[in-house]
Amino acid sequence: MNIDDLKNPGGTSGGLIEFVIGFIMTIAGGYMLISRVIVTSGFWNWGGYNTFGLSLVPLIFGIAFVFFNGRSIIGWLLIAISIIVIASGILLNLQIYFQPTSLFNTVIMLVLFAGGLGLITRGVMAHN
Repeated sequence: MNIDDLKNPGGTSGGLIEFVIGFIMTIAGGYMLISRVIVTSGFWNWGGYNTFGLSLVPLIFGIAFVFFNGRSIIGWLLIAISIIVIASGILLNLQIYFQPTSLFNTVIMLVLFAGGLGLITRGVMAHN
């Protein structure tokens, strides 16, 4: 590795300084934005209350089929579908809130994040 390779991020003639500043801006803006978010979970109400147990039934049958025959397509399909249903149910029941903050702070967070992404992109692109 040559010192000149460090001046060319992404193998292009882009700017290392732009990349580093953009990376720092993106990390700072992303941290500030994420630190203002609260994530809670509600009850499993996808398909009605108390239906989480029903989503485990195909998983149990899929596991049984796979233990009986490791090449069972139906077993692997049941497992895959069950994992997708369970993961979707969990994700769909998350409640995400943005804590109250001033407009100035929100603008600063978004400018840092989006501006940093722009500088990272500019840093890895070839300069003419």
